[in-house]
Formats: sequence, C-alpha cells, structure tokens
Amino acid sequence: MADQLSPDDKFQLITRNLQEFLGEEKLKQVLQERELRVYWGTATTGKPHVAYFVPMSKIADFLKAGCEVTILFADLHAFLDNMKAPWELLELRVQYYEQVIKAMLESIGVPLDKLKFVKGTDYQLSREYTLDVYRLSSMVTEHDAKKAGAEVVKQVEHPLLSGLLYPGLQALDEEYLKVDAQFGGVDQRKIFTLAEKYLPSLGYAKRAHLMNPMVPGLTGAKMSSSEEESKIDLLDSKEDVKKKLKKAFCEPGNIQNNGVLSFVKYVLFPLRGDFCMKRDPKWGGDKIYTVFEEVEKDFAEEVVHPGDLKASVEVALNQLLDPIRKKFESPELRKLTNSAYPSQAKTKGAGKGAKAGGGAGGGDDDELAPSRLDIRVGKVISVEKHPDADSLYLEKIDVGEPEPRTVVSGLVAYISQEDLQDRTVLVLCNLKPQKMRGIESQAMLLCASIEGEPRRVEPLDPPEGSSPGEQVFVEGYETGKPDDRLNPKKKVWEKLQVDLNISDECVAQWKDKQLMTKLGQIKCKTLKGGNIS
Repeated sequence: MADQLSPDDKFQLITRNLQEFLGEEKLKQVLQERELRVYWGTATTGKPHVAYFVPMSKIADFLKAGCEVTILFADLHAFLDNMKAPWELLELRVQYYEQVIKAMLESIGVPLDKLKFVKGTDYQLSREYTLDVYRLSSMVTEHDAKKAGAEVVKQVEHPLLSGLLYPGLQALDEEYLKVDAQFGGVDQRKIFTLAEKYLPSLGYAKRAHLMNPMVPGLTGAKMSSSEEESKIDLLDSKEDVKKKLKKAFCEPGNIQNNGVLSFVKYVLFPLRGDFCMKRDPKWGGDKIYTVFEEVEKDFAEEVVHPGDLKASVEVALNQLLDPIRKKFESPELRKLTNSAYPSQAKTKGAGKGAKAGGGAGGGDDDELAPSRLDIRVGKVISVEKHPDADSLYLEKIDVGEPEPRTVVSGLVAYISQEDLQDRTVLVLCNLKPQKMRGIESQAMLLCASIEGEPRRVEPLDPPEGSSPGEQVFVEGYETGKPDDRLNPKKKVWEKLQVDLNISDECVAQWKDKQLMTKLGQIKCKTLKGGNIS
C-alpha cells in the first residue's frame, strides 16, 4: 500500500487523529526523500491497559505509510521514574510488555515483521550513552528538567534525583535509535520540547514529534496503570469488562472527558472504519456509523443512550481482547504475568521518595477522604429550558451564599420540572466551573441513578427541615475540611464517587458509611442499590 501513496498521502496518514505535531517541514522533507523513521517508547511499569490500543492504532497508520517503526521497551526509564519498576523486576517486566504489546498488535492485524523491538538497557548503559547523559546534565537546568517531566514523571513530596534524569534520557534516545521522529502522548510535549532545545547543543539533529491525545479513563481522568478504577486491563475477563464499563463516567449528552466515547474515536474507527451501535429493536435496532462525528452528534443530542454506547463498546472491545486473553492462557505466560507483577504485599515500599500507597501524580489514601468534598444542601429556585438543547437546567440554586449558583446536568433530563422546582437537593460545590453547552455550570446536582431502559434518576433528599448551605458529611469524617476547589488533575471527585452508592434502605453512603447532615441521613425515594453521580 505504501508504494502507491504520494508523500502528501503518507503525511496525511501519519498525522491523522494526532492532537499535535512539531516539525512539519522536516516530516515533509524526509518523506520527499525516503521513508520516515519513527519510534514509540513505553516505560515498562504497570500492566498495559486498553488505552494502549490508541498508540497501537497509530503504529498501524505509520506502517501503512511505509514508516520504519521502532518500539522501545524503556526499562531504565521505568526504574528512574520513582522506581515504579523495581530493579529486580526490570527484565521480567520487559518480557511481559514484549509479549502483551505483540499480542495487541496481532489482534489488530499489524505485521510484526515490519517492526523493530529494542530494550533500553541494551544501549543506555554503554560508555557513549553514559557520557552523553553527563554532557546533557551539564547543560540542562534543574528547572527545565523538572518542568519537562511534570506530566510524565511521578510527582511526590520528596522527589528523587532519578526523576530529573528521565527527560534527558528520553531526548537522547532519539539520537541513539537513529530516528527522524518520536511518537508519544501529548502529556510528553514538554519532554519533546526539551529534546528540541538541547540535542542541537550536543551536535545532534532536532527531531520531529508526533503527539496523540490522552484518552480519558473510565472515571473521566487520564487512564492510568496505577489507578485500577480508571482502566480496563488487557487480560480482564468479559465479566470484569462489563462491570467496569457499567461504572464508567458516561453522562447523557456530555461529550467532554468521556472515556467510552473517546475509545470509539481513537481506537475503533481508525481500526475498523465504522462502529455498530447495539440497540433494542423497539428503539430502532442496531445502527452502523461510518463517521465518528455522527456518533458524537447523536450522543450529544441524547439520541444515543449511555447504556447502548457502553454495550456496543463492550462487544467491540471484547473482540479485540479475545486473542490476547487466549494467548495468555498458556502456562508460560501465566507464570510470566505472576512473576512480573507479584502481589503488592511482596513489593510494597519500593521508593523512599513515594508516599505509602501513592498513585500516579502522588498522594496517599488520606488525600482521598470524603471530607474533601464540599457537599451542601441546596434549594432549587428556578428551572429553565436550555437555549441550546432539548433539556432543562437549574438556573438558580440557593447553596447558602450571597448569590445562587447555576447547575447544568444531563441527569436533569430524567427528572420533571415540577419535581425539581422549589425542591431541597444536594449539591457538590467545589468542582471547577465549566461550560456545558454554552452555559457555565457552577456546581453539580447529586442524584441516585440506576442504568437501564429507561435510566432511572432521583435527586438525593436531605432530612426534613434542612436549610440551604448546611454541610453534608460522611459518618466518621465530620471534622475534615473541604478543599476550596478540587484540583481537576487529581480527579478527587471521580475517585471518591466510585464508592458512593445507595443502600438497600435507600440511604446514601460512601463505603458503607452514611451521608448525613446535623439533622440526619441523606436518602432517596426508591432506587435501592443505585449509584450516586
């Protein structure tokens, strides 16, 4: 296929679906002369998850465009990044990554004979590379190194020196792998610009950089190997896939930070060219989409229900995972998996610089206390029709402040205007305000809900006699102080929300502890066993 493509055709294929690329002229110049040499590196830390299908689909594009592609298993980087991979497990992790990455590529039909696989320590411990590390460290300031790794290297209270070396090594890899371009996620942009700034100072050429968007995880945050609730593992059973997708953040009409919708855009469409939406015959039956924008439009206009989208992605995802699961049924690969990722009890406390139990981005279990959420009693003052959507929004809610707040939520579509007007409700008040279809939503209405056809939603009810502004707390966490504003990058709400639910007595709870005000329990009317969102 590549022989039949013009340089312009190859450029379009190489850059499609990227969020950004740097060095356009260099890319075009190389393509006029020869095939592009590009590498993608992955630090061999936590188990790869389904978001890895995003770079895999781009690697398929690169090969179709005739590129010479190198995949780097960055074992030394995995150790330097706050020892996410202990030294004694480096070789086993590399073996696991090589097996699972090859299984992923085979599941999407990528020929392995067109790829070159390299292990970082095969060349990064050489005399020449080590001397270049020292040369680079004499030029790069601490500020530049820390800034470059801010989105990639684990951020902890007492960072290790190794984390400052990480960006420089990634820059040097471009020279030692003899490539024209490096491919990665847009979270690595600062490392890419550091490479562009400093490699010429060592007498090496400046490379082009190709950046994929970061696909949201199931909670709406970046999908991360270290955050179990945000990801679907490549070896998860069909039952686990169904369970995790059921809990995934997929608010009706909301196309922002929607990991389920993003998977359709960045994995299924590039690989298949279409997408089958599974629907009950009474709702029109299955529908084949050939353009992603039509899926997005129908979801935004609530023509497509979140339950149908999740069920359809579940079918397509299991088709991709089945060959990988089958390959890893072998006793040898099962043993490799258990050896590369022994139980946490055996490997706990790897890094002195890390807080105990810290996940990606730092922080320990204490940071996830529900007292960080500023949940208050609110009184609905006015409900209006959204000017740009066929739904309602809460124009004014009294939350005990001088000025009322505005709330835009897809959940309101499932509640009648009469049931909302003048109602006492629960409101989460310390999320960052965001535009929702042109109107700034300044808080979140908390409701109980159960997925299904149709979805059932009920506002949470504070005790009778509650007043706007009264604080809601979780039993046992009465003395904690809410954050002034939750940091969106830390995804505190998304992590805590996973454990919010309704008991069999219709009482709102977090990890079996009741949500309360000073007057008593928070309840809903009928949705036993529902989720809270």
